[in-house]
Amino acid sequence: MFPWFSFLTYAIITAVTPGPNNIMSMSNGIRKGFRGALPFNLGILTGFSLVMLLCTAFCSLLSSFIPRIKLPMLLAGACYMLYLAWETFRSSASVESSHSHDGFLPGLLLQFINPKIYIYCIMSMEAYILPYYAGQSLLLFGFALLLAFIGFVFTLLWSAFGSGFKWLFSRHARMVNTVMALLLVYCAFSLFLS
Repeated sequence: MFPWFSFLTYAIITAVTPGPNNIMSMSNGIRKGFRGALPFNLGILTGFSLVMLLCTAFCSLLSSFIPRIKLPMLLAGACYMLYLAWETFRSSASVESSHSHDGFLPGLLLQFINPKIYIYCIMSMEAYILPYYAGQSLLLFGFALLLAFIGFVFTLLWSAFGSGFKWLFSRHARMVNTVMALLLVYCAFSLFLS
């Protein structure tokens, strides 16, 4: 029998923890409100779904190549997170400022270099799903979309959190930007700690 409880526990804990999607969603929620952050979050959903489907489809193939592609993927993801950290840190103290990384396309593209979601999918597939459903394409497709949906729900919650506490963040924008930047730096460096 499929271990739903442990699978969902892993998926939810992984999806709710800070990472590039959640931090950027909260930042956009702070600056633009929940509705204004929706294009970015829909980009995340689209990109997340595509990455989950691709990662699921090629999981067995990737397993043989992971030692060779892991370092370049981690470096690309870490560099992008450091870029986001720098942009967040140097952004103006005004929470209404316009940023180029808050629309649909940046949300979508972030997924292709976000190592957290690759690890999320590979671990979910290898530890929970493939042992039970290997070769069952329709079920694997459904699990890939379920993983993307779980991640999307938590990016929406992070946007709602940012939007709900906008009044607090607007009073302390420099400190919030610094904390968000430091969290992104932590995410970038933590890729190499495991």
